Amino acid sequence: MSSSSLHPPSTSAAEPARGFSSVTPDLVTRLQSLRGYPSISILASTQPGSTLRGKDIATLRSLTGVARQRLSADGVEDGASLLDKLYGLITEAVGRPADRGIALFVSAAHSFAVTLPVPVVDRCVIDPTFATRDLVRALHHTPRHAVLMLSTDQARLLHGHGTALTSAPTSAFPVVRRTTGKGHARNAERPNDFLRRVDRALGAALRLNPMPLVLVAAEPTASTFRRLSRNTARLAGTVKGNHLNTSTEGLVDLIRPVLRDYLRSRSREALELIEQRSHSGRVLRDINGAWLAARWERPEMLAVDEDFYYPARLGLDGDSLLPADDVDHPDVIDDAVDELIEIALSRGGWIALLAPGQLPDDTRVALTLRLR
Repeated sequence: MSSSSLHPPSTSAAEPARGFSSVTPDLVTRLQSLRGYPSISILASTQPGSTLRGKDIATLRSLTGVARQRLSADGVEDGASLLDKLYGLITEAVGRPADRGIALFVSAAHSFAVTLPVPVVDRCVIDPTFATRDLVRALHHTPRHAVLMLSTDQARLLHGHGTALTSAPTSAFPVVRRTTGKGHARNAERPNDFLRRVDRALGAALRLNPMPLVLVAAEPTASTFRRLSRNTARLAGTVKGNHLNTSTEGLVDLIRPVLRDYLRSRSREALELIEQRSHSGRVLRDINGAWLAARWERPEMLAVDEDFYYPARLGLDGDSLLPADDVDHPDVIDDAVDELIEIALSRGGWIALLAPGQLPDDTRVALTLRLR
């Protein structure tokens, strides 16, 4: 394929995009399940606003130019159609609201565009799989969560992700405090009985959709509910006050610091787990050891410096990793850390993306293992 065939198409030539979406666990799982070379990932930081800035559009076009050069160098036969898809996604992005980052994913059979609530390193990745590491990081920074809106006489359950809050998909909510009789003979359900009934409905909902819980309630209702509840193991924190009539935007602002503290506690949990497992020799602290163990052992938790990228190629044994400087070469894995995250997740591990310098002993990756 000649490089002249890889040119920006007219708007009409591009395949219609499948629409933009925010990052969700289901989307990440879907992207990680897709395989086939070439799978193109374009990632770029953007300035939040009502529309994408001209500078950010230029960055996306420049990264697509990098993809054009690499596809041409690799002799990819359907490179022009892949580029058409990318330019189509960029065209659609122009008039859309922007968050802090954007990811475009294109292969022969698929195209996806995802807005990200976190900034990313601008880059083009062409591998047999899509580069989902920044999506995992976005989930880590803005995890799915349940929000229990509780007052003395009613309760609502919401599901949150990023800046979105929607009613939870359950018939158990809303819960309203029961009353019997009329007039002076009117009797209300006892407060503790009402709260226990709310807790039973909450337990059923969390079993179907397990996720961290944020309680929004005024005192003394909040303290009483925490004392009576059987679901506090999932409690990420509490927003105090009666906010049943607070706007979605206002609620998101109130919930954000609670989730931030929750994520910090998860980071501490990861570091404590590394310390505990090190005493029994169940921690791998180098990328190659973690790569092998994640595939052949039982990964428990993978902690990664969120700024750590590792281009590599497979060794002659087909298993071990060798560092690579020639990232553009087709047999190089653009980012082995991204692949490692996918392996650990697929084998039942959980991921902790840590700020640079948090991992001990100047390491940048640590994998803990379950007992065999």
